[in-house]
Amino acid sequence: MTMPSLFLSHGAPTLPLTDTPARTFLREAGATLPRPRAILVVSAHWETAVPTVNAVDRNETIHDFYGFPRPLYDMRYPAPGAPDVAARVAELIKADGLACQIDTKRGLDHGAWVPLILMYPQADIPVLQLSVQPHLGPAHALRVGRAIAGLRAEGVLIIGSGSFTHDLSEFRGHDVNDPAPDWVNAFADWFDERLRDQRLADLIDYRRQAPYGAKNHPTEEHLLPLYTAMGAAGEHPRATRLHASATYSIIRMDTYAFSGANEDTRMEPAAA
Repeated sequence: MTMPSLFLSHGAPTLPLTDTPARTFLREAGATLPRPRAILVVSAHWETAVPTVNAVDRNETIHDFYGFPRPLYDMRYPAPGAPDVAARVAELIKADGLACQIDTKRGLDHGAWVPLILMYPQADIPVLQLSVQPHLGPAHALRVGRAIAGLRAEGVLIIGSGSFTHDLSEFRGHDVNDPAPDWVNAFADWFDERLRDQRLADLIDYRRQAPYGAKNHPTEEHLLPLYTAMGAAGEHPRATRLHASATYSIIRMDTYAFSGANEDTRMEPAAA
């Protein structure tokens, strides 16, 4: 069957260690999906000049952060790689007229393994990553998603992993479950409405049109995976919000499923 594509907010690296609604949601989310043949994660934490996909036999766990509790550095997510799917990703992107490179060494950064260790803790599904190109913006990220849309019918779960809001300059002084301020919620509500109404032009132009758009995303790498996940659902993506919460007040942890208008993705919305 055709898999949905997902956008999820991976939050702080400590997400697996903290008691939050988002952690609870992700622990339950994997069971709501058919088992994928492979998982392709578009991670905010891998930036390259052109789209790049990793092709390894076994993924190393990249601890791409510092100053966190020791148990976090002890975590490993040794999922097998998927070189065959990586070749297919590169083929599809190149067929759309874009460049694509293959990296034969890179493992999984925390944008991939933090949510996956909650969703699929056995690490027994092949995983690969696709990079983002912040300098090329949302329209490019959407195009990449549309180029790889055919993977969903081949049993590949496409996950865009980023953050629905991400102004870390406001991070300090908040407890993990503090509520979001109005300027964060106003942006999230604007984005949700336009996702549901399929107003793609507005979404691409969010930095001018959305309330506090540039403040919630001083840089774009954490929002671009949403556009790729949305693009992977085709020309008229149907968005379903599966989860909404906040951590540390200013990081909205919303998750969306995307599908084509006539597709049955068999994923039920979880409680927000």
